[in-house]
Amino acid sequence: MKIGIIKEYKNPPDKRVVFSPKKCIEIVKKHPKVKFLIESSDIRCFSDYEYESMGLETVDDLSECDILIGVKEVPIKKLIANKKYFFFSHTIKKQPYNKKLLQEILKKNIELYDHETIVDKSNNRLIGFGYYAGVIGAYNGFRTYGLKKKSFVIPKAIELKDRVEFNHTLKQIKIPNIKILLSGKGRVASGTKEVLDFLKIKQVSPNDFIRKHFDEPVYTNIDVLDYNYSNSIDNSISNFYNFPEKFESTFYKFSSVADIYFAGHYHNPKAPKLITINDMKKSSFNIDVVADISCDIDGPIACTIRPSTIDNPIYGFHKSNSIECDFLDSDAIAVMAVDNLPCELPRDSSEMFGEMFLKYVIPSFFNDDKENILKNSKMTLNGKLTPRFKYLSDYVV
Repeated sequence: MKIGIIKEYKNPPDKRVVFSPKKCIEIVKKHPKVKFLIESSDIRCFSDYEYESMGLETVDDLSECDILIGVKEVPIKKLIANKKYFFFSHTIKKQPYNKKLLQEILKKNIELYDHETIVDKSNNRLIGFGYYAGVIGAYNGFRTYGLKKKSFVIPKAIELKDRVEFNHTLKQIKIPNIKILLSGKGRVASGTKEVLDFLKIKQVSPNDFIRKHFDEPVYTNIDVLDYNYSNSIDNSISNFYNFPEKFESTFYKFSSVADIYFAGHYHNPKAPKLITINDMKKSSFNIDVVADISCDIDGPIACTIRPSTIDNPIYGFHKSNSIECDFLDSDAIAVMAVDNLPCELPRDSSEMFGEMFLKYVIPSFFNDDKENILKNSKMTLNGKLTPRFKYLSDYVV
């Protein structure tokens, strides 16, 4: 079985890769029938030399591979007919900008497995970069706060070599006695929480966060029922997920006391907004920095009006005028909404992603897919959409 590691072609460049050199060797040792071919790249976070020095072959042509694995979308002109592909296609939500990509995949009889569709029997995602989005989002949020308040300056995460230097840099900052709000309980939020705990910031209950004063920095990690309430049905998790439109937001009780808000939750479009234009105009609104790691544009947080970039990660949102402005403006909320955060620590995030892929996907190639991982994640087969993805039929016509 020949597995090709695809060169990333998207712009701005994405330095991540699914398998590091060490991970490739680990897979070959466990599954000797695997041979890796690495498409030569001058931007990948692991150089061609690093692969070659471990006995792996770098090539300019992957046409002899059985399976091709990348991170971001493969350009249409680079697709090879009749192959199996794994990458983030960004098509499962009917994204208009990738309609032609999925059409061409069907036309070329390609079997597509989107990383985002790889789930277990309970429909829980098995692989993703969410954890590192949370980790780097936390760093960027604190960096934004330091710049906004002119209290400390740290380099961009992308300027750091690896997680070791990342952690060393974080340890140098002194967090003032502020209240830090984190929403979400999934992979993204777990990454952010790990950074907060690494900094030894005290975690407090949502009620104490709202009501009490502290002489040290504190944070609270809230879930949906902490900031949503219904008068018409029972306030249960299942009811919120099934009938979000029957709930009202109570997020204001947190936004009136928090200084930094890390948004690490998944938001159903039918659920109440968290921060509205009117909320930000109130004198009781206290948040100075929104680190919107989830980066939902025109979503639950009104000041997240566009994604920001790794080069320019911060913009301001004027609370009174409701327009973008300099984030240092006294009436501005500083917004960090980088939508490709794991790219800032590409080596570390790639290592973790590869570990998940090895654990959950690679075995399916050799055990007749006994857990139905491949069967359930396969989007296309024989030039048609598979049953799970028939809902995309109107999207690909």
